[in-house]
Amino acid sequence: MTAPWSLRALVADLTAGRTTPEAASAEARSRIAAASFDAWVSSAYVPASTGPLGGVPLGVKDIIDLAGLPTRCGSVLRADAPPATVDASIVREWRRAGAVPVGKTVTTEFAFFAPGPTDNPAAPGHTPGGSSSGSAAAVAAGHVPLALGSQTAGSVTRPAAFCGVASLVMSRGRFPVDGVTGLSPSLDSHGMFTATVSDLALAWSALSGEPEAAVSPAPRLLVWSSEDATPAMRNALGSAVAGLRAAGAVVDEFPDPALVPALTAAHPVVMAYEAARERSVELASADRLSAPLAQLLRTGAEMPLAEYEAAQDVVASGASRLAEIVAGYDAVLAPAALGSAPAGLTATGDPVLSRPWQALGLPVIAVPGLRDEAGLPLGLQLVGSSLGETALLATGRWTETALKR
Repeated sequence: MTAPWSLRALVADLTAGRTTPEAASAEARSRIAAASFDAWVSSAYVPASTGPLGGVPLGVKDIIDLAGLPTRCGSVLRADAPPATVDASIVREWRRAGAVPVGKTVTTEFAFFAPGPTDNPAAPGHTPGGSSSGSAAAVAAGHVPLALGSQTAGSVTRPAAFCGVASLVMSRGRFPVDGVTGLSPSLDSHGMFTATVSDLALAWSALSGEPEAAVSPAPRLLVWSSEDATPAMRNALGSAVAGLRAAGAVVDEFPDPALVPALTAAHPVVMAYEAARERSVELASADRLSAPLAQLLRTGAEMPLAEYEAAQDVVASGASRLAEIVAGYDAVLAPAALGSAPAGLTATGDPVLSRPWQALGLPVIAVPGLRDEAGLPLGLQLVGSSLGETALLATGRWTETALKR
């Protein structure tokens, strides 16, 4: 496997004139053409670009509109979709930051569970996760240094963990979602993938206009795990906690073990109810959808409003309780997935460890670098406060550095 492409190194080369946007795009196309697995569904015309990123090649998940290309959403229902006439709002923001889209990446069907054809370049024969599988794999394989995803349950964090790359799920509502084929309006969030957390910090600064997050002082963390995580994942988390403490971090146990399961249970209720209404056109053709998506939409359509409202009440009270718990801490540290990527390409893995944080709409970083005994990637996640991406990235950079010691 080709090593991931360093965003920071490429931006430095572009800034210094050692390469050009045209050359970077040509390099991306060459790498994509040479790939032995399928992470892409279409390519785009690439004009030159200015901005802080200076012409960095960008992959765009195929639920996000990119002018001149169809948005097929990994579904037979969109097989004949016409080209989009305008970019999604988030693509326009990335263009202003200097990124240049080079194509659309594979997504699961309407960003749910039915997998696309993408293999995992860090673990061939194992799932790359879902639904931002193509974007995670494209970054892991070094096709592009930056790719866009979206998360409704665990569609950014889990693929990053499985493919051994870094990711950021943005605070819900931080950027508009017009031009994105969503699934659940109160859960859908933008995301991105890079090789490292350091690269995430550079990309986020270019996108947001905020000063780049430097490496923070040793942080204060709350650690949360799950009995459902594999032994390898629990052992890796334990070793990571010991290493972070040795490097100077304060790491305390999460004090309310009942809170996370309650949020976890509320999340799929909200998701099903909203998805049935957001994707009502697709519900009318449910016989042409995959079994998991058809079942989600039918379940949501039959769900009483009172059940949905009760789940939303759980989320609201959980947000208040979590704010109390994390006061004085920089982030919550947790496994990014139950374990390494499961073998096979017929399923995408379980998003359960992302559901509670996604229900709250919080920013989340996936930190790569850990491995299981078989050498497969294991990821950790850091959960921050709403609209606190820059501070979370500073904590993430410290954590990434400490884990390498």
